[in-house]
Order: sequence, then C-alpha cells, then structure tokens
Amino acid sequence: TVACQSLMPRVCAQRGVRTAAMGWVRALSSGDVTERMLQAVVADGVATLTLMDNKKRNALSSQMMAALKETIQGYEQDTAVKVVVIRHDGKVFSSGHDLKEINLQQTTTGTTEPVFSLCSSLMLAIRQARFPVIAEVGGLATAGGCQLVAACDLAVAADTATFSTPGVKIGLFCTTPGVALARALPAKHAMEMLLTGDALTAQQAKEYGLINKVVAPDELRSQTAALAHKVAQAPAETIKIGKKAFYQQSSIADLGAAYSYAQQVMVDNMCIPDAKEGVAAFVDKRAPKWL
Repeated sequence: TVACQSLMPRVCAQRGVRTAAMGWVRALSSGDVTERMLQAVVADGVATLTLMDNKKRNALSSQMMAALKETIQGYEQDTAVKVVVIRHDGKVFSSGHDLKEINLQQTTTGTTEPVFSLCSSLMLAIRQARFPVIAEVGGLATAGGCQLVAACDLAVAADTATFSTPGVKIGLFCTTPGVALARALPAKHAMEMLLTGDALTAQQAKEYGLINKVVAPDELRSQTAALAHKVAQAPAETIKIGKKAFYQQSSIADLGAAYSYAQQVMVDNMCIPDAKEGVAAFVDKRAPKWL
C-alpha cells in the first residue's frame, strides 16, 4: 500500500512512487485555513486520484473541479500514467455541485455560468483523455457526482453505493448530468432517474449500464486496482487510439460511415510499432515486448 502524501508534488524515491497530493486549497472564513482536496498517487502505470473534501461530502466545488481537470490534463504528457482511477475518502463519492457556491454566484453575479462551464470542461477532459478513467465508488454519488461516474470510461462500485440525480426535487433539473447519463444508460432509465430523482442501488446501476461491476465494500479497492492494472498492461498508444475511436464511431449515426471511419483507424493502427510487435509476437508464439 502506498501512503505518500504531500501538499506539493514530490518524489518518493525510497518507495519508487511519484506522488502529488495536489494541495488545491480554499481559504475559509475562519482564518485562512487550508484543506487538501485531492490526493494523487502514481504507481505501476495507474494514477489514483482521491477526493478528500469530506467536510463538504466531496462536493464538486469550483476548486475541486479545477483540481480534477488540471490533474487529468496534466497526465496527458506523462508516459508513466496509463490509467486514472477516481476514488474517494469517506462515505460519499461526491454529493454533486456545491449548492452554497452556486447560490452565492447567482445572488452576487446574476449567473452560474462559470461553475457549469467548468463542470462541462471537466467531463470533456475525462472523455478526451488519452487514457481510460475508472470511477471507484464506495458510497453516495448524486447529481454532479453521478455525472462524474457516468462520464468515466469504466466504474466499479461497492454494493452499498447509490446513484441519483435529484435536482428536480429542488427545482434545478439535472440537465448537464443528463448528458453523461444519456450516453451511459438507455433513454428511459436515464429519464426515470432525472424525472423522479430516485436513487439506484449499485445492482440497479449495473443492470442499467451505469457501472461495470458490483463488489463487496472490503473488496472495492483491490477489485478496482486489478481492473486498472489489467488495462495498464496494454500499450498506451493502442489504448489512446482505441478510446478515441470508440467514442468517435459511436457518435456517427450512419452505420456505413461508422465502419468506414473504424476501418481506417485499424489500417493506421496496424502501422504503429506496438501493433507490428504484437502481431509478430502472436505469430511467433512469444510474449510481446512493448516499446
């Protein structure tokens, strides 16, 4: 178990692990107190980001969203990172947007556009990342928190986790979470969540397609890590090509055009060194040596 923590990025050479408990902080009214909001640890090709703002139930405040976005985008050029896991400390994965912050913005500036724009850019950063992003959910994921799960490429949840988009109950329809839900769930299941605000159990979320796997709470860390490390065994360039192509072809309405796009991707994919090595290794009946 890696336990390197810091407010600034540093190298834990003695453990062979780079860590960046990215110290995004916020000033509190009671005397410039700072809180660590996001911890990041990179080991064995997997970057694990832990939401740490328990006092606000890991709300997606502007600071939290900026921290997540900047960290994920910062890994784009980091060859040590092949998979990202987003997990949480405490009982709540994320309670969604910080409603106090939203209310303050609305009453003082007359618009909440900056908050929702930042949220959309975070979700797009996850989708556009060259690496898969996996959500590890051990508790409540509601509103924007549920959106965050839906935006991830894969998700593993404890059987105690719940998922909901309850904005309709306070007069603020979960419209932006609906974008991610509509791309992860069948339309009628997504609409039922959005219109009723009712929570899904982890098992229901799996049946509907929101998450991939349901496990016992004491197995959540190990099961998510096993999935992440399995994915990280593949060549990074191949994963980058495959993730981008999967979402691109799924957005093409015409089936023939989708196949035309996908076949060209495979033609180009075959030209990269890792593909040549992998195919040659299969033919030669040996293990591939990725570059």
